Amino acid sequence: MEQDTIENGSAQNGYEPSSSFLLDIAPLLLTAMILMVQFFVFKDFTPHIPLACGILITGLFMKLRRRSWAGMEENFLKVVKIGLPAMIILMGVGMLIGSWIIAGTVPTILYYGFSIFSPSSFLFSVCLICAVISLATGTSWGTVGTVGLAMMGIGLGLGIPAHFTGGAIVSGAFFGDKMSPLSDTTNLTPAAADVDLWEHIRGMLPTTVPAMITALALYAWIGMSYGNDNVNMSTIQALQSTLASNYNISLITLLPAVVVVGAAVFKMPAIPTVLGGVVVASLVAFFLQGVGVSDIFNVLQNGFKSETGFDVVDQLLSKGGVMSMTWVVTLTIFALAFIGSIEHYGTLRAIMTKINNIVKTRFGLVTTTYASVIGVGTIIGDVYTTLVLPGRLLKDKYKEMGYKRTTLTRSIEDSGTLLSPLIPWNMGGSFVAATLGIATLTYAPFAFACWLSPLFGLLWAALGKFTPREDEPTKEIVLTKTSNSTEPANTASINN
Repeated sequence: MEQDTIENGSAQNGYEPSSSFLLDIAPLLLTAMILMVQFFVFKDFTPHIPLACGILITGLFMKLRRRSWAGMEENFLKVVKIGLPAMIILMGVGMLIGSWIIAGTVPTILYYGFSIFSPSSFLFSVCLICAVISLATGTSWGTVGTVGLAMMGIGLGLGIPAHFTGGAIVSGAFFGDKMSPLSDTTNLTPAAADVDLWEHIRGMLPTTVPAMITALALYAWIGMSYGNDNVNMSTIQALQSTLASNYNISLITLLPAVVVVGAAVFKMPAIPTVLGGVVVASLVAFFLQGVGVSDIFNVLQNGFKSETGFDVVDQLLSKGGVMSMTWVVTLTIFALAFIGSIEHYGTLRAIMTKINNIVKTRFGLVTTTYASVIGVGTIIGDVYTTLVLPGRLLKDKYKEMGYKRTTLTRSIEDSGTLLSPLIPWNMGGSFVAATLGIATLTYAPFAFACWLSPLFGLLWAALGKFTPREDEPTKEIVLTKTSNSTEPANTASINN
């Protein structure tokens, strides 16, 4: 095949699949192998360097096929640029978390959250508390590693089996991670598929809310067999006492959260919403909590270090700041650059050619989304690549078949964010198992909200519910969009 140049149409738009499917997907397979060595042999769940190796491997395959690096670089920089708004939001979220802590917003949510705790409905309360905390902080891992760990100890004291408690913790923590506008996964997923953040969050409600309601009902039913109102609640009381003695617990401290939620309701852009929440929280910290301006700036940059003397509280509240987001921001850059590289090389088009021969219906489209996400999550084990790759792979297919991409991003989070803690070798599953001290497959059947959500997604796809169509006929879009492209127009009929 002829050598490409940056001016060449192929270099700009990427390459069509070759006659060898294995050769087309070789960079993806080799990168997956390096990631598995990193995870399983080296026991290191940092995927940055394997993904950087994947970019180099793709470049070498480009050279083997007599293609230049320049076109690939142009494309992966374009894909990285698509993720820049999400990365800016994530850095803003780091500031927001730190400011919410020093303003007393997070401590107040924790304080009142623990007030609803009841031994007779332990599992229900644990799931709800973890969901609220994860929504407020945007981190499932932080919730599992702090409040979740404390709840495991309390559950054992109540005589509740660890697998039930673990399932309730995971359900709540990852529900919050999925739905919170402060979450890295919630920002990254719509960015990869060119979907607005707030539209993405609203689009997830039809699967996430029924799954959570069902899960809470199941936890309430199971917990009735173990609850005991005479159990010593000293640990919960100590947590509340520590929070009350170190912060002014007041409804005023919830103002930053009200601002962010209100901005979301009125469909304000995500970046000014996050920064507005930071400003309001900083003012509350200054006037109500007595935090100096210099200290506020330091927390926004480097995060907050809690020193209450209560380990659980200190672990939970020692976070935030721009610098806390560098790990995920740099990983996002590597993941997007790798995906942009294999996209230009032709890997994604080769896979899409196979998919186009199979997917003809609405249900098949959603099922394929789930299968691709679970497949990537199972093979690679990196949750961020799992969220980005299917989004880039399938976003045009949804448009071609006339469905809004909110169904795509919802399906990706249903089967990516929520199922990651249920796969033993995935980053999510490995972290939860190591933190809570129970095997992934032991608690997975009882993490009801995590696996019920994708089941609701399949149900709605089969029934044609909550699967919105684009406003304009897709066939016209497909016929006109390729006038200046090397791709042939797809005029296949659209089926439901």
